[in-house]
Order: sequence, then structure tokens, then C-alpha cells
Amino acid sequence: QVQLVESGGGSVQAGGSLRLSCAASGYTYSRYCMGWFRQAAGKEREGVAVIGTYGSTTCADSVKRRFTISRDNAKNTLYLQMNSLNPEDTAMYYCGSKVGYCTGDSLRPGGMDYWGKGTQVTISS
Repeated sequence: QVQLVESGGGSVQAGGSLRLSCAASGYTYSRYCMGWFRQAAGKEREGVAVIGTYGSTTCADSVKRRFTISRDNAKNTLYLQMNSLNPEDTAMYYCGSKVGYCTGDSLRPGGMDYWGKGTQVTISS
């Protein structure tokens, strides 16, 4: 079965950077859409960015000038480079994946088939 394990979270000051990783295993099909989602305290989970098998990306407007999603298919790893972090970015960040291509609806958390357990990102002022 597909397993997703996030890492790289932590606590940093505003303006700093973090690089999250998601190690994937158990894929039995070559085409997977993968993405990052986050859930702040008291809020619903929201899509941050998704990336297709061949590198097509979609990012939420709130992060598109600061965050970069990428994937290394040879290493079965998804990344999220986060720059210019601010306290509003504080959340649990989850790696998600679904079989097939990313679509225009892939930023909706409900569209993902598999989830990691999350990694906490905390940004202080």
C-alpha cells in the first residue's frame, strides 16, 4: 500500500525558510499526482500546491510567490521549499497523493487518496 512520510518541519522565525520532504513508497502505478496541504489550528485543511508526474504544478495564490513544489521520481520523494515564511504559514503540513494526473480540482483535499501523518511548521514573529 502507498505510504507517505513527511519530514522537515520545525520552528523558524518569520522570514526564514524550510524545506519539507515526503518520502513515498508502495506505488503500484506510475502516474500519481502529489501535493502539499496544510491545516492550521481551528481551520479546515487547504491545498498548498500539487505537482504531476512530469512536473506540472499548481499552487495556491497565497503561497505561489513564496513556495515551490518539486518531486524527484527516482527517489520517490516530494518536496516543498518554503521561503519568506510568516506566522500565517503555521500549520500541520500534510503530503497527499492520488492515482493518475493532477486536475484542476487537485488542490481540494477531498480529492486525494493517500495521506501522510503530517509535519508541524511553526513560524514565530
